[in-house]
Amino acid sequence: MDNELNVTYITFDGHVEVHKYRYLYFVIMFTAYILIICSNSTIVGIIVINKALHEPMYIFIAALLINSLLFSTAIYPKLLIDFLSEKQIISYSACLFQWFIYYTLGVSEFFLLAVMAYDRYVSICKPLQYPTIMRKTTVNMFLILAWILPACQVSVLILLSANRTLCNFILKGIICNSTVQKLHCVSSTVLNIYGLIGFVSVLPFSLLFILLTYTRILIIIYRSSREVRRKAAQTCLPHLLVLINFSCLSGYDVLLPRLETDFPKTVRLLMSLQVILYHPLFNPIIYGLKMKEIYKHLKGLFCKIGHCIKY
Repeated sequence: MDNELNVTYITFDGHVEVHKYRYLYFVIMFTAYILIICSNSTIVGIIVINKALHEPMYIFIAALLINSLLFSTAIYPKLLIDFLSEKQIISYSACLFQWFIYYTLGVSEFFLLAVMAYDRYVSICKPLQYPTIMRKTTVNMFLILAWILPACQVSVLILLSANRTLCNFILKGIICNSTVQKLHCVSSTVLNIYGLIGFVSVLPFSLLFILLTYTRILIIIYRSSREVRRKAAQTCLPHLLVLINFSCLSGYDVLLPRLETDFPKTVRLLMSLQVILYHPLFNPIIYGLKMKEIYKHLKGLFCKIGHCIKY
């Protein structure tokens, strides 16, 4: 009983008139969650079922979409419960866990995008060596590292925060992310330095690697034939669009908690919803429509479903 009474709860203060619009919020976010699950799962299923798509590029796309599914599942169920609850609260331990999942999958996304850039570089710039370099064991190693390294990196941050004393129990937001650090009684220099090192080692380094890789690809295809340029554009453009989208959202998410500017609550809510809503839906749409082979199988699937409904 004493343990139950000693549980620390945090209140989410980022909702706007949730008591008035709770059912509208619930319907919108529930619909979005179903769309995220269906769209991402459909493309992952197409890649898994069709052996012709068992290539590194499509395997990495499937991993990226699985990332979106895991990310959404860590956020949406709790968010939907909050919309229907009288109080939007979460225990500190559950908040730390959501924080851990949120940033582990976020960092993993950058690693996967970097690996995808490298895969395209080898495919376009070293086509004869591609089967030797991008072997099955290499692909599996990249996938394991893309999830294990971020988990190890973020877990240190969570462990450092777990025993910190809280003086504030109201979180300006609708999910647990780095803003949790503002609830601590005393700002931790160690946490700030580690967070800064983690940010520099992931975001700028990954972006620099990806940009240099695609720059090298552009130089190579510029000297190639029109057919090579067309094929390169078909495979590289979707990755670049996803990268730009995710980088902008991540930059906002990292910088906003560190800005002292007191944004209106409605603006904060809209920006938070963009992070959890826009990106998980953007990925399957881009890869479903822009990747020729995926689009072909996707079109065939819907044609079969339409034929079944018709008859």
